[in-house]
Amino acid sequence: MKELLINLNKHFENRIRLGIMSVLMVNDWVDFNSMKETLSVTDGNLASHMKALEGERYVEVKKQFIDKKPNTTYRATIDGRKAFEEHLAALEKLINTGR
Repeated sequence: MKELLINLNKHFENRIRLGIMSVLMVNDWVDFNSMKETLSVTDGNLASHMKALEGERYVEVKKQFIDKKPNTTYRATIDGRKAFEEHLAALEKLINTGR
């Protein structure tokens, strides 16, 4: 059983990080407010999880101004996509083993 858990990525164990990566896997870029609304989280909660994923280089951040208002957008990096796909594959293997 231990070998089934070895490929689970601890950075995606939290439901918010799992949600962030799920959203980013199917979108090119997602802005902060859209992500916050989609996941129903607070500004601080989202920011801290994004910072953690950015620190792992799983998420790329782009900050800019639109009509003199700050706009922050995110996308999954190639490494982030690969890590998340491996995590999902490990989850699927774990689920199928229990059948």
